[in-house]
Amino acid sequence: MDERYDVVVIGGGAAGLSGALTLSRARRSVLVVDAGDPRNAPAGHVHNYLGREGIPPAELLAIGRGEVESYGGTVVPGRVTGLDRDDDGFRVDLDGGGQVRARRLLLATGLVDDLPDLPGVAERWGSTVLHCPYCHGWETRDRAVGIVSTGPMGVHAATLWRQWTDDVVLFVHTGTEPNDEELERLAARGIRVVRTEVRGLEGGADVRLVDGELVARDALVVATRMVANAELLAGLGATPVPMEMNGAVLGTYLPADPMGRTDVPGIWVAGNAGDLSAQVIVAAAQGLRAGAMINADLIEEDTARAVDAQRSVAA
Repeated sequence: MDERYDVVVIGGGAAGLSGALTLSRARRSVLVVDAGDPRNAPAGHVHNYLGREGIPPAELLAIGRGEVESYGGTVVPGRVTGLDRDDDGFRVDLDGGGQVRARRLLLATGLVDDLPDLPGVAERWGSTVLHCPYCHGWETRDRAVGIVSTGPMGVHAATLWRQWTDDVVLFVHTGTEPNDEELERLAARGIRVVRTEVRGLEGGADVRLVDGELVARDALVVATRMVANAELLAGLGATPVPMEMNGAVLGTYLPADPMGRTDVPGIWVAGNAGDLSAQVIVAAAQGLRAGAMINADLIEEDTARAVDAQRSVAA
């Protein structure tokens, strides 16, 4: 690896690789540090990615790495263990004791899904335990789907998944009790409401209630608490903030402007670290946009330096 790069991209998922591809094609020196644990690793396929519909996540990333490297970018496995300012950019500490420097940083570290504490959920995550109908709705069409509510969004989730199947059960569990209007809406769509708490999962996605009843389901939907992987930036002054909806905290994200620029000069963010709802194609688009903005920022700096040098010679 070179010791100094125009940009170090932290995270080798769709957002990070897309940003790196854009910057490499702009003839920037780019290093991608990839920890190798993408959020969608448990999933079998990527969906709604035009031109790549149904591709396995690992295959999409392998293609992306090859594309970045074909334009001179460098992708290495590993983790960034520390960040600090240096004279005109950042010092990036790598696991194993290595160190590189970067003029700019692109954070594309994604998020972690904090799953509900229910026996059987973690083991089935990404197979029969799901969270997003746009990722898995088609695959569960006309199947028996259960919604386990742990907050205020249970009714919303139940009516949403009803688009793909007419066999939906809402398990209120520890979530918000539906009001009369919501109960009327659920009944109108044929959605059964179960108020007995859930004990755990059995079989594929069958729900065992605390009273012993077993409700057969083919798939179970849960809401996760989505936590941005942004701890690295704490020492530089960038702190994730809560994302709230209907009075409940759904997770944390790193704030940025529409172009991905954070409040910390020289640092951009793309993908789930800054947008909890971004699917793979959206994360890739954000990486492209952030990469273009980083290149524009570097051009301004390069031009200012050239002007200063020219004035120095003229003087």
